[in-house]
Amino acid sequence: MCGRIYIKATLEEMLQNFAFADRGDVRSLSNQFPRYNGAPSLDYPIIIRDMVREPDIMGRVFISARWGLQPFWMKPGGRPPPINARREGIATNGLFKSAYRLCRCLVPIKGYFEWKDISGTGKNKQPYAIAMADDRPFALAGIWDTWRDPTTGVEIRNFAAITCPPNEMMAAIHDRMPVILHRGDYDRWLSPEPDPDDLMRPFPAELMKMWPVDRKVGSPRNDTADIIDEIDPDPEPTVI
Repeated sequence: MCGRIYIKATLEEMLQNFAFADRGDVRSLSNQFPRYNGAPSLDYPIIIRDMVREPDIMGRVFISARWGLQPFWMKPGGRPPPINARREGIATNGLFKSAYRLCRCLVPIKGYFEWKDISGTGKNKQPYAIAMADDRPFALAGIWDTWRDPTTGVEIRNFAAITCPPNEMMAAIHDRMPVILHRGDYDRWLSPEPDPDDLMRPFPAELMKMWPVDRKVGSPRNDTADIIDEIDPDPEPTVI
């Protein structure tokens, strides 16, 4: 799965790194980045295909959206909105199929975190940070929707990241990884094509890197730059 990300850049820097997209209206996020330990339920800048400036021109535009997919038809309460959507069956899954067909998005980040289950019990886990080998920002494949709060009428844009089987590097610590898109595939992912299934594949391991980080990343309250510093992993971690 993908349950924690980091954006080691200001909002302005991220907008410049993805300058092919119109800036839209993400000003409300300007004081929230860099974010070194980004958790679900927070708002992030994502890129969608939408009207840009002229009412009849479709283009790529940044919007602010909350991490956790809440389709327009979902009733309030119940289980928390899913933060990930498995690529297997996404085109037919009732929760995801409409957003996948009509509302795909890019989720720009600098890196993400994953936990290796050391003991096999789920209690001893070593967190790792994962990024591009050249440290460039990149984009996860996502789906998005807009949910209206029935009590307030407020519309909340939201999204989920898509996951796939791991590449060789990620397989050493986990059985899933987020779908990372090549820059040359951004346009196609955002296009009206109903089922770009072949884009949801493991990203080449040789273009990525990972390193162990401190366990304090487990709490979203810890959001300082040293979260992503490499550490010497504990060979016999304490049971937590």
